[in-house]
Amino acid sequence: MNHQAIANKRNMTILFFTLVVIMLGFGMIIPIMPFYIEHFGASGQALGLLMAVFGTTQFLFAPMWGQASDHYGRKPILMIGVFGNVISQLMFGLSTQLWMLFVARALGGFLTSATFPTTMAYISDSTSEEDRGGGMGVLGAAMGMGMVFGPGIGGVLGHGSLSLPFFFAAGLSVIALGLIFFILPESLPPEKRTVQNSMRGPQFGEMWQAIWGPIGFLLFLALLLNFGLTNFESIFGLYALEKYGYNQLEVGYLLTFIGATAALVQGLLTGPLAKNFGEVMVIRGALLGCGLGFLWMLEAQTLPFILLSLCFFMVNNSLLSPNISSLISKKTINNQGTALGLNNSFMSLGRIIGPVWAGFAFDRNHAYPYLSGAVIMMIAFSISMVWLTNENN
Repeated sequence: MNHQAIANKRNMTILFFTLVVIMLGFGMIIPIMPFYIEHFGASGQALGLLMAVFGTTQFLFAPMWGQASDHYGRKPILMIGVFGNVISQLMFGLSTQLWMLFVARALGGFLTSATFPTTMAYISDSTSEEDRGGGMGVLGAAMGMGMVFGPGIGGVLGHGSLSLPFFFAAGLSVIALGLIFFILPESLPPEKRTVQNSMRGPQFGEMWQAIWGPIGFLLFLALLLNFGLTNFESIFGLYALEKYGYNQLEVGYLLTFIGATAALVQGLLTGPLAKNFGEVMVIRGALLGCGLGFLWMLEAQTLPFILLSLCFFMVNNSLLSPNISSLISKKTINNQGTALGLNNSFMSLGRIIGPVWAGFAFDRNHAYPYLSGAVIMMIAFSISMVWLTNENN
């Protein structure tokens, strides 16, 4: 293995660890947040809004960070995102009133939104088109691991102290920050950076135009995949409590198991599947699988079938993000950070709509969030059979 290959592997490992840490903070909330909210005497509606505020601030500020990384380079913007995670996790753990939780989540969404588009842009800078799908898959696996190992850690650490998981996440973030500062090199040389940086917030006009452009349908799919995921995750604790009588520890263990399965499948199969079948075919199959997974979860009654249905849904959902990001990157010649920032904004829209809708629908019938998720994924699959074909002719 030559020096460049060793350096690339080291850089990918640092980015992998960073995204695991960022997503741990988000995932830990799932099993313990209902109890955290209850501790402050709040309602289920507050739970949905608290889950959505993170996605709202990410949506508002992700494009700004994507543009900033095109102008200032990837490394300083990535450091801002990780430092923001340190601050927000500490604030969350130290909160003594409900409004403090909302401030911590909003701040975390604002600053950590710098992490996702910048990391994907870093990979785009450092990989060939042929290897990009595999690179995005490795990062997708990192996000999946953090997101779903998070509930297990949150359930165990939060069993004795609800604040302890957040201090743990802050400590890991400090380690990631040190690795980026001391070891990770810059991937975007000065001569390839944009001359000016406007540091604008969400560009609704640009987002609207992008919907009708070459990557428009892919941005729409980015929204849907995160709607589906947060529609599942935000309400799963309450769903499992009502339907199966599971507590926070059992929910955490379930999500840890399916997270390990999904991350393993994604990390090992995303690259080979994209190379052998192409991103379009993988996206279509994953959309269909997500729709069927929602329906299977509603029918599962025994633990083996509950585990199988959850794994089936999560594996398919985890295949969507890296393949969508890879296609967006391939269709964007310049300003990768800006394009992937737009991608992150549409993903954030899904993270806003998902928990708000899930909480609203669950209050009426515990099956409605998953039924509606199945319908939406099936519609997206049907449309992809036409639109993705046309885009790739």
